[in-house]
Amino acid sequence: MKALVYHGPGKKAWEEKPRPAIQEETDAIVRIAETTICGTDLHIMKGDVPTVTDGRTLGHEGVGIIEKAGKSVMNFKKGDRVLISCITSCGKCEPCKKGMYSHCENGGWMLGNTIDGTQAEFVRIPYADTSLYHAPEKVSDDALCMLSDIFPTGFECGVLNGRIKPGDVVAIVGSGPIGLASLLTSKFYSPSEIVMIDVDDGRLEAAKELGATRTINSSDGNAADRVMELTDGKGVDVAIEAVGIPATFDICQSIIAVGGHIANIGVFGQSVDLHMENLWSRNITLTTRLVDTVTTSMLLKSVEAGTLHPERLVTHHFPLSDIQKAYDTFSRAKEEKALKVVLENK
Repeated sequence: MKALVYHGPGKKAWEEKPRPAIQEETDAIVRIAETTICGTDLHIMKGDVPTVTDGRTLGHEGVGIIEKAGKSVMNFKKGDRVLISCITSCGKCEPCKKGMYSHCENGGWMLGNTIDGTQAEFVRIPYADTSLYHAPEKVSDDALCMLSDIFPTGFECGVLNGRIKPGDVVAIVGSGPIGLASLLTSKFYSPSEIVMIDVDDGRLEAAKELGATRTINSSDGNAADRVMELTDGKGVDVAIEAVGIPATFDICQSIIAVGGHIANIGVFGQSVDLHMENLWSRNITLTTRLVDTVTTSMLLKSVEAGTLHPERLVTHHFPLSDIQKAYDTFSRAKEEKALKVVLENK
């Protein structure tokens, strides 16, 4: 089969690899129908994720058809159309029993990290019964692919950890796919204002189309001042950090209201300053989280009911064989006006 293979920082190749086989009776082999590229994949290509080694097939998101299921797989059979979770969970260890599938002692973030991933024609899924979801017949591959990672991530790490309530003023710092997923799912809780902050006017325009009530371009360094002006000096009830750099975290610290929640989603590769001299008395909450995908079933039902449309984030389609071109487009998101690119294995 063909797969996108990592060969060290800045090096990847679309090349032949052996088709995956059942290793444990709880495994399933899935023929990929559609996959996508995540910002995490770009971090891997920069060498930021040392657990990814030379020879690894990349990718942790996708939709496909069961090609073969191990003898112990009870919930799925050959021919089933499935959504692949970005998180692999055994369902039996202590973290899994607490709903922290991301910290599964036998799984967690494995695909495209410690085992071969989904940017290939076929992929092996460990613990298939607890790491796959039946795909509703009427839901498109585009919508399903967005539920592998970014929508559970935006919803769990941003919206739920931020404890958004009806009438809240919410600011989301970062209008990339994760920030926009947070925007769409925050509307479940009817906030009065959703302020999107980014340096890219194209992404801010997309945020407006998706329901942002206000947008702020932060490239001038004055975003926090403008948010405070908009809120009459009170700040926001919920600040969601969806980038992962010190500058965006600083904005969140500067705009949070008394009793507010800062919900971090961004993947940080460097330290940040926590300004306790300003925050110690303000009754705020700061949360961090790696997505557990505990809400995937609920999000699937919302898509099936027509109340959530994750496919609106898909801006580009490529054949799977053109994945190198797709990476180039995704890595130049501002110039290409790209949000999510999907790869189709027809």
